[in-house]
This record gives sequence, C-alpha cells and structure tokens, in this order.
Amino acid sequence: MKLEQSFMDFMLHHQERHNRSYKFLALMEAIQAAAKYIQYFYQTGSLKNLMGEAGFTNVQGENVMKMDDIADSIVLHYLRRSNQVICAITEEEPDPVVLNEDGGRYFVYYDPLDGSSNIKHNLPVGFMFAIAKRNLDGPEDNHLRKGSELRAAGIYLIPNGVFTLALAETGVFRFHMDETMTYVIPENAERLIMPENPKGWELSFNSSNRRTFAPKVLEWIDEHEPKYAFRYMGALAADFHRLLSNGGMFMYPAIVNHPKPAKNRPKGKLRLLYEANVAAFIAREAGGMAIDEEGNEILDIEPEYVHQRTALYVGSKPLVENIREKLKG
Repeated sequence: MKLEQSFMDFMLHHQERHNRSYKFLALMEAIQAAAKYIQYFYQTGSLKNLMGEAGFTNVQGENVMKMDDIADSIVLHYLRRSNQVICAITEEEPDPVVLNEDGGRYFVYYDPLDGSSNIKHNLPVGFMFAIAKRNLDGPEDNHLRKGSELRAAGIYLIPNGVFTLALAETGVFRFHMDETMTYVIPENAERLIMPENPKGWELSFNSSNRRTFAPKVLEWIDEHEPKYAFRYMGALAADFHRLLSNGGMFMYPAIVNHPKPAKNRPKGKLRLLYEANVAAFIAREAGGMAIDEEGNEILDIEPEYVHQRTALYVGSKPLVENIREKLKG
C-alpha cells in the first residue's frame, strides 16, 4: 500500500524544521477547509442553480456571480473561526474585514473565485490568497503589505482539485486532492521550478485586446508571439497554473487604446493585493519574476489602497526581462 503525504503533515514537518509557529497551521487548515467547501459547491452548483449572476455588483462595479458570493462567505467564515487573522481583504468587500484585531497574527488577501466569467461554463476558476504577518516587534499599524513582505501565497484550482503553495524562502509545492478530499503531495514530488529553457514556453494573454495595448507592447507581441505556443483560459489562476510547469509568460497589459475610452485601464486591470501579488510571489519562489507596465517588480510596489490595480507580466525570468527592456526602451 502506498500512502502519499498529506498537506497538513507536510506543513507540520515544515514548521518544525524551521522552528516556526503552529499558528500558521491553524490558518492554513482554515483556508483548506474553505477551499474544500468551495470545491463542493462548484461541483454541484449546476444542479442547485448556483452558477448564474447574483443580481448585484461588487465595489469594482463588476457583476457578482452567485458562486462569488458563496465562496466569499465560506472563506470569511473559516478565517474568522481560525482566530488567527487580524483582517482580511477580499475582492468582494469594499473595505478590510476586521476579524481578530487584538489576538490575530496574520493579514489575508484573497480572491475567492478568480475567473468569474468561467463559472457559468463550469470551467476552471481559482481561489487565490496571500498571507502576511503582523508586526511582532512593536505596535501593529495595519498598513497594506507589499508583496515582498508576504510569507505565503497559494492558488486552489477549482474544480480540478489542485493546490499550489509558495512559502517564503522555501519554494513552491503542488498538492492534489485524493478520493477522500484530502490534499496530498505525490511521492518524490520536487519543488516547482519555472523552466528557463524556451522550448515548451507558452504565451498567455487576451488576444482580443491586443489592439488596445500600448504600441511597445504590441510591437513585442508581433515579434515574439510566433516563437511560442499560445494558451489562454480567461482566468489568471488557470493560465498561471500551466506556466508554472511549462514556462513562458502571462500578460495582462494596461488598456490604453480602447475604442470606448471609458474602458481604458491605463494602470492595468488586475488587483495588486490578491491577484498580481499572489502570482508574483509564487513566480519568485519558483525562479520566475513579475513586473508592471513600467517595468517595476510587482513585489516591490507599495500598496496605496485596498483594490489597487496593476498591469501584470509574470513568468520565466528571461522572457519577463526581455519585455521589460521593451517597456523601458
């Protein structure tokens, strides 16, 4: 009989090996419980009429899907029950949600279901999260943490049952849900390293938007697109999942030339705290990198407000460095 190592067993040994607190385990158990319930509701949603729109918009003016609302409620419930979280910042709430201001140890930033346009088609979506620690050396000022201060970030790919976790200064690991709904790490699994060899690299971006990109970006695409395979699933979590194994780059450039000026996003569209930082942190721990439209490293951006947006170029370091030269040229 072969029994793979469970996620919690993996984490227990990790915390012991690095002489770290078990409080992080309590938080990760809460996040994993939430992910399992989201997985269950997503798999059964079509039978329960849960895959349509909820009938209201979020703080960013986007139509909220029923599953968005359900997933957000599930995550907040388990974060609150863990007693480990000072406050949570979620795509679905206008302001930080205070959970345990006095006794909490962590800040959690999350998107409960990345790729909402995939929901009604039962296509892959992602539960993305990032974790930062409170100031243990003095009074906590509750400031928004930049990506370089994160301690962990992860993506649950739903309904595929795959979980990718990056731990600060440790690496990136991938877990799979078994028949008992337990996340396990395959035997002899190694930490994920993003390939730097161009063979097999992929480009991922919304090709229908290409004429809205800045001229430098469009020039780069025209020059480099023929060299690589093209893949796009319409969800950062799903597209980035592929790139971690195959290498290449996911792009969501700023939109500056839209025929309807109101739809321009000169600062970018993705949210910094719970989308771009998650991908950037995982990429860094896997040997890759991420930048914005000006060529600044995503992890070095100081957040100014909760739902701050950014352009994103993330993937294999040589390819990201290449487009950075173009952006800065």
